[in-house]
Amino acid sequence: MSAGAWALVGFLAAFLFIRASTRLMRSPRVPWWPGSIETSGVHVHHLVIGIALMIGAGFVTYAQEADGTLLALLAIVFGIGAGLTIDEFALWLYLEDVYWAREGRASVDVAIVVAVLGLLIINTGGPFDTDDESDWALLGSVLFHVAWAALVLVKGKVRLAAIGFFFPPIYAFAGIRLARPNSIWARRFYKDGSRKLEKATARAATWDARRERWLDRIGGAPSIERAPD
Repeated sequence: MSAGAWALVGFLAAFLFIRASTRLMRSPRVPWWPGSIETSGVHVHHLVIGIALMIGAGFVTYAQEADGTLLALLAIVFGIGAGLTIDEFALWLYLEDVYWAREGRASVDVAIVVAVLGLLIINTGGPFDTDDESDWALLGSVLFHVAWAALVLVKGKVRLAAIGFFFPPIYAFAGIRLARPNSIWARRFYKDGSRKLEKATARAATWDARRERWLDRIGGAPSIERAPD
């Protein structure tokens, strides 16, 4: 396998393990499961360990000009570090521990997007790869992605815009469908009380409810409320 594939394996393994571990830590059914790491009364988030692993793997990879088995091992270490770090994405987004709050769902969201993007990059290469190596072909590829991504973003579909960057058919799927009700597109083109706005709102509610159920299965249901700012 390529180094990218090994990094993805490390990422998925680390994310799934640490997410399962944190769920077991708060379960009364498994009181024997190890708790969090503390030193001198300070809780050490696994994000710290993840950052250290990524920095170490990166420096060694460049310093040793790694290849072969060493490169694969370092890719796994980097992936593990990324998995531990992304699992606490909400912590570095909100600058507070919201792991089990609804805001903590951002970590699971980002982990899914990173995994999908990693898989697409491994299988399709860079977003601007073209058979024609001319500057005009590269410019055309850039403009294509920018135009489609802008449309999808204006419709309020950030995740699909990111995935479309590496799998362009997603652009068309997201671009022709109704916008999110709170998006720039909806505010500009869907009038209050219009059938389009009602349909977009209903569709978004259905999608969000389905997404919440899946996120509960993957990351665990939120159990605390974040204090208002």
